[in-house]
Amino acid sequence: MKNIVLVCAAGMSTSLLVTKMRKVAEERGETCEIEAYSIAEVSNLIDDADVVLLGPQVRYQKKTVDELAAGKIPVDVIDMAAYGTMNGEKVLGQALDLIDGFQK
Repeated sequence: MKNIVLVCAAGMSTSLLVTKMRKVAEERGETCEIEAYSIAEVSNLIDDADVVLLGPQVRYQKKTVDELAAGKIPVDVIDMAAYGTMNGEKVLGQALDLIDGFQK
C-alpha cells in the first residue's frame, strides 16, 4: 500500500482532489491510502508517508518539508494547473511517479 499525503494550508482545499485521486486509484487497481492534512500536521505524519505533495498555496513550505523528510521520501509541489482543475488522474500519476522513481 502506498501512503500519499497531500498538504495544504488547512487540509480542506485538497479534500476534493483526494476524492478524485482515490477514484482513479481504484479504477487502476492501485492500492493507495490518500489523505489531506494541514501543513501544521506534516511533522506528525511524515514517517508513515511514501510521498508528500504540497498544494501550490503552501509551496513556500517545501524546504521545511524536505528537511522533515530527511531524504527518506520524495516531496514535491502539486502541478498548479492539475491542482486548479482538481485533476485526480494527473496528481495521482505525479505521486506514483515520484514514489517509483525514488525507490529505484
